[in-house]
Amino acid sequence: MKHKGSGSTSRPKGSGRGDRSLISTSAAEAVRSLHTRRPARKKTAARISARPVDIIDTEGWEEAALSISQKIQERHLPFGVIMDPICVSPDRDGIVNYTRAGDSAIWTGHYLAAEAFRYKVTESPDALENARAALAGIQSLVDITGTGLLARTLVPTDSRFAEAITREEASNGIFKGKLNGREYFWVGDTSRDQYCGVLFGLAVAHEMVTDPGVRSEIAQLVTRLLEFLVDHHWGVVMPDGRISTVFIGRPDQQLALLQIGRRVNSGRFSKLYRERRSALARFVIVPIAFEVLDDHNSYFKFNLATINLFNLIRWEDSSQFKEYFTFAYTVLRRTTDDHGNAHFNMIDRALKGPDRKRDQETPELLAAWLRRPSRDEFVDLRGTIPSCGQPDRACHAIPVEQRVRTDFLWQRSPFLLVGGGSGLIEAPGIDFILPYWMARFYQVL
Repeated sequence: MKHKGSGSTSRPKGSGRGDRSLISTSAAEAVRSLHTRRPARKKTAARISARPVDIIDTEGWEEAALSISQKIQERHLPFGVIMDPICVSPDRDGIVNYTRAGDSAIWTGHYLAAEAFRYKVTESPDALENARAALAGIQSLVDITGTGLLARTLVPTDSRFAEAITREEASNGIFKGKLNGREYFWVGDTSRDQYCGVLFGLAVAHEMVTDPGVRSEIAQLVTRLLEFLVDHHWGVVMPDGRISTVFIGRPDQQLALLQIGRRVNSGRFSKLYRERRSALARFVIVPIAFEVLDDHNSYFKFNLATINLFNLIRWEDSSQFKEYFTFAYTVLRRTTDDHGNAHFNMIDRALKGPDRKRDQETPELLAAWLRRPSRDEFVDLRGTIPSCGQPDRACHAIPVEQRVRTDFLWQRSPFLLVGGGSGLIEAPGIDFILPYWMARFYQVL
């Protein structure tokens, strides 16, 4: 078939922030002024020729998306959260181990979002069941720690995969806990991206899945996660007292998470959000303005900024504060809009509405994704595609089907010339089903 296109609260007055507040405010305004005055970048030639959506053959795309969901259920959720199987050989599917478990939380959150969009579009009982399963997996990552802390991943101590997973994740700290009478290892050193990914998924599911039981579970989970962060002054504190990371200096992330909190539990988080918004809104631009100075290294930062601003902007009820957030997004999008990123395109569609060029590009990018292998075959395009600035950086965004094989394509630099493995690791495919079901929901497909 063919589809036609169409924390702590802010200080009271007189509490003496004094010169420090004035300096911080001046810094934020200076950054804002710099990016306001800076001329728009000259765009390079498009990587692909965007054809009208109505002549792109999408026959079989839904079947492909459903097949990916089925594969995830069968092969990527051994303990309820996303992991990637290590296969017997590049041409055989037998599973000998699991890897990339340290990112279970973030990708389980993205998977939950994908199934929630699918459910909203199709009302499929399978989609609802898959969303509930992902939600249960996230619940286990919070329950296993015993404190409300989010674990990176977990694995039963008696699993044949436990030794390899804990060995690979040893540097993050391995802890023990019990869940439903069974003993588990769980991985600590939880990072901000794990929290942002989980809360992104929970927010989408709360909006897209109207089942009262699901919404109640989500509200309770979000409340536990945020109360832990607020009670620990936005630090992620391990059971041994070690702080793995902090959200201090990330006003965009603090406000995005609290925005989700007030959406699902207004009585608990609305006042806190308003207080933090008054104190932090003007500074949202600052970390993003510095991150866009490098559009290649640590590229995952752009995924985090995009999913956070997605909820922060669209649920903001004050035009004054929304202007701050939208300006930060504009600076971010000006950097990534020519990166050939279907995931970012769909976030942009959600925030800004239809755009002919962007909405024609998105199906092309998804079509190119379907031509990629699911295994982590090694890719080395050095000497084939010109590099600029760094030996591993292409001058222009690489076509999707040629890019390095990875776990979630849209969080990897589109300029990366070399990477991958030996073809043994199977990626889950969340990087197709999330933008695909979003494209269906927002009527791009």
